[in-house]
Amino acid sequence: MANLGVADTPRTTSGGQGRIRRALSAREAGVFVALILMCAFLAVSTDAFLSSRNLLNVGRQISLLGIMAVGMTFVLIAAEVDLSVGSTYALSGLMTGILIVQQWALLPAILVGLALGGLVGFLNGVLSTYGKLPSFITTLGMMSIVRGVALLITNGEPVTVNASSGANGDTLSQFFWIGQGSLFGQIPMQLVFFIVIAFLGWIVLSFTTFGFRVYAVGGGLKAARVSGIKVFSVKIWAFIIMGVLSGLAGILSLAFLPSGQAGRTGVGLELDVIAATIVGGASLSGGEGTMLGTILGVLIIGVLRNGLILLGISPFWQTTIIGLVIIVAVAIDKWTTSRRAG
Repeated sequence: MANLGVADTPRTTSGGQGRIRRALSAREAGVFVALILMCAFLAVSTDAFLSSRNLLNVGRQISLLGIMAVGMTFVLIAAEVDLSVGSTYALSGLMTGILIVQQWALLPAILVGLALGGLVGFLNGVLSTYGKLPSFITTLGMMSIVRGVALLITNGEPVTVNASSGANGDTLSQFFWIGQGSLFGQIPMQLVFFIVIAFLGWIVLSFTTFGFRVYAVGGGLKAARVSGIKVFSVKIWAFIIMGVLSGLAGILSLAFLPSGQAGRTGVGLELDVIAATIVGGASLSGGEGTMLGTILGVLIIGVLRNGLILLGISPFWQTTIIGLVIIVAVAIDKWTTSRRAG
């Protein structure tokens, strides 16, 4: 009995040390440390950063980016990429606004907007799989197509959702509440949507067969096919999820600021979405990434933007710094992949 006790102790200790090492070596740990250091610096250098008002404002600001980043996590893990998310964001939001102005009820109008997003995602998936086109090229072309469709539908004119445009008063109240309202009078509804979507995304990615298949497909197509996984189906569904969540973000954006123009809404948004997801640990090579990492990546981007504003740094530097963050994140990803391969 004594020998058994002695023998068990090293194994337990070794297992505990192994878990600690894996936790410390995880990409999310590095991102979390970077986030803490950034928050600590801003807390010391500015008086407003830690105020509840500013933190809730940061939460609201990252929400739409976060909702889309959840979808991008599925796409990147499946070893694909989607550059059309900004255009989908614009089309779904503006179409929902047009229908509300035409006195549609809120739910049908939102469902049409989400369906449009899902359709764009479906087309991206089909062209990237059965069409055998690289998703980079497919979604780059779709970015222009969807933007053009939005311009044609709106005739290039702004879409404003208010009573004077013909919208029903009750529908307007409901619509504005999902974008401008707050839960318990404190938590912005956009942040509530992000938390719910991120939680559902974590459940699907971590605990369902579909999530397992997404990782399998991104980790190796041949192995996934041999395992009996319908590779094309998995990739198409990943794009559909991305499209629907882009549409939802666009709808919530219009509900917060009820005016938008097809030529401007969502322009360049795809860069922030991809940056947040990659910073969070998703690999461009596929097969890697977690929902926790994505949330941390979104927080990094959001806190960085908020910090630049609080520090009084020119907004023109924001794009430059985000670009540097993308380059550094991709460099770390490639370096890590090469080191593992070696």
